[in-house]
Amino acid sequence: MKPSSKTIWIILFAIAMGYLESSVVVYLRELYYPDGFNFPLKAMAQDVAVTELFREAATLIMLLAVGVLAAEYRLHRFAWFLVVFSVWDIFYYIFLKVLVGWPDSLLTNDILFLLPSMWTGPVIAPVINSITMILLAIVILNNKKGSKPVVSLSKMVWTLLITGSVIILFAYMKDFATYVIEYRRSLPSIKMNTEQSLLILSTRFTPRAFDWLLFCLGVLMHFTAIFLIFMKKQKD
Repeated sequence: MKPSSKTIWIILFAIAMGYLESSVVVYLRELYYPDGFNFPLKAMAQDVAVTELFREAATLIMLLAVGVLAAEYRLHRFAWFLVVFSVWDIFYYIFLKVLVGWPDSLLTNDILFLLPSMWTGPVIAPVINSITMILLAIVILNNKKGSKPVVSLSKMVWTLLITGSVIILFAYMKDFATYVIEYRRSLPSIKMNTEQSLLILSTRFTPRAFDWLLFCLGVLMHFTAIFLIFMKKQKD
């Protein structure tokens, strides 16, 4: 298959996955938020909540599988995974806007993931991450005619990518983690080590303040890594 044809089919898959994801959310909102989604969350039956957790895990496995099948080199598989994930995430929000008119703006708070803890943040934050990941994939996959493909990254680049990702994940999970810690301090006699207890707390949680400083620091580290890869390719 020609590289251009492969790219088109991978992007089409990611767009279709974005629609599938948004349609599931439409069904959930019809069941639990007929008057419109807002925080705090409404209580779900535990089996539904657990099913949702496994659905998220299954989605990630499907996206990863496409990346693995798309290329021979490990680094290129990683890059294709970034492409699929990013296009899927962007079109998830596009289809939600088309289907239900949500989000109201790019600053609207959303639940991004539930694994390993609740991630929350304004919609624009994951969109920025998706654009960054697409740029990273492009500098890895794009080669001039006759040039050698990039099949490895320097330790510095990996350090920037991993550290930046950890910082961004912390920015997403910090608000809910802080809420849980504060709740435990106020009621120390209540055990919070069960899945059910965390589900109950999630129905009382409303995002307060997204840590933009942490988030921007992580994004800056990602852009620095992208710049270093680009400069290395230009030099080679």
